[in-house]
Amino acid sequence: MVDFAQPENAFKPGLPGAAEPACRVVPKYSDQGEREGDWLEISMGPQHPSTHGVFRMDLVLEGETVIRLKPVFGYLHRNHEKIAEQTTYLSSMPYTDRLDYFCSMTNNWAYALAVEKLAGLQVPERAEYIRIITAELTRLQNHACLMGFLMQDLGAMGTPLMYAFREREKILDLFEALSGARMMCNYMRFGGCRIDLPPGWLEQTRRLVADFPRFLDEFEALLTGNEIVMARLQGVGALSRELAINAGISGPMLRASGVNYDIRKVDQYGIYNRFEFRVPLGAHGDCYDRFMLRLLEMRESLRILEPALKDIPSGPIIDARAKLRNFKPRPGEAYGRIEAPKGELGFYLVSDGSANPYRYRVRPPSLINLTILEDLCLGQKVADVVIILGSVDIVLGEVDR
Repeated sequence: MVDFAQPENAFKPGLPGAAEPACRVVPKYSDQGEREGDWLEISMGPQHPSTHGVFRMDLVLEGETVIRLKPVFGYLHRNHEKIAEQTTYLSSMPYTDRLDYFCSMTNNWAYALAVEKLAGLQVPERAEYIRIITAELTRLQNHACLMGFLMQDLGAMGTPLMYAFREREKILDLFEALSGARMMCNYMRFGGCRIDLPPGWLEQTRRLVADFPRFLDEFEALLTGNEIVMARLQGVGALSRELAINAGISGPMLRASGVNYDIRKVDQYGIYNRFEFRVPLGAHGDCYDRFMLRLLEMRESLRILEPALKDIPSGPIIDARAKLRNFKPRPGEAYGRIEAPKGELGFYLVSDGSANPYRYRVRPPSLINLTILEDLCLGQKVADVVIILGSVDIVLGEVDR
């Protein structure tokens, strides 16, 4: 049992923004009050270039081994949920783009799904296909970048991340042609989508999907069998199946620990029940499994995209009953959730019949998945902490909201 009793002058982590020393040596005492050695307290961040956003970790080390870790966030808090309760339902759609700013299309979808349940709206067939296509393209670019960032955390500066960003740029070109924006798309609407696909968009997307396996093959050949990657990732930051379930972990983090749970299969929201795809699972729950799982999930996204692009029908793209002006759902509550690239993204809404939500609450996967960071890092070396954080895949816009 580690004794965390500290003298009065010991470093105590403060509020975000407080001036803190980068590190400090703290004496370690036995139960009898005798000094046994020293602990080193390190404040890692928020300036650290590899901590995936404005985020800090307060670490206590014994030698190079982590014996305590406290995540410190709040630097990016924007009051998203309270702002949404003071504005109309539709006006909150652009705010959802800023949650996971890598994945605005899926953010839009989760929010639209909650409002559609509240208002009883039906989404036309064509819009359902468009939503699935944009969501799986979002999954491709999110997972590709996660793998690139993880390699950068390992010290592979340049090539893997640039490969990932090369493919991401192609997908963002498609989003820009569709919505007018590369990242903050603001594309979904209650009951459907804002505008129809522009001419030639489907053909460009089909070409991208046809070429994407070459990128995956390159990445797999370059990285998965690399002895340095394997040595640094295998057996590091293992998450047990039991802890993953008990902590409410979702998405690739959960499935890497061997839990067969994918909301696309469980809820079959949208029209996912029409597509054949597998749910990859890990065996050890370590950083390597989390890395490999993203690669396998991208291949399954391609299996969804190919028939979706082939079978997309013509027709309307929004429910004719959707009133975007003076929109006032009936009183009640609804929870809409999707399998976002990082896990379960949910919106809980309570309507009192007015134009604004009475209650608006976001269930962000980045925040929930971050709660077990200390469990993953205890007993690991300090050099592995940033790698473990990178394998979790967080965005601070979603953590802080």
